Amino acid sequence: MADDPTDLTQTIRDNAAAPAEVTVDGRSAKQHPLPEQIAADKYLASKQASRKKGLGIAFKKLSPPGSE
Repeated sequence: MADDPTDLTQTIRDNAAAPAEVTVDGRSAKQHPLPEQIAADKYLASKQASRKKGLGIAFKKLSPPGSE
């Protein structure tokens, strides 16, 4: 799997458009079910988000002008 979630998102889109199982000349190929692919995408996105600094909240001290 790629580390970039955009690659996985595009792969999921491609897989959703393609058949889940294919048989050609006696050989068959099967993909992971779509719910598992979506769960993997969500997991990788949350893992990448947790690597970022901070908690998504910025604390700032506001001081209105003329209050000194």
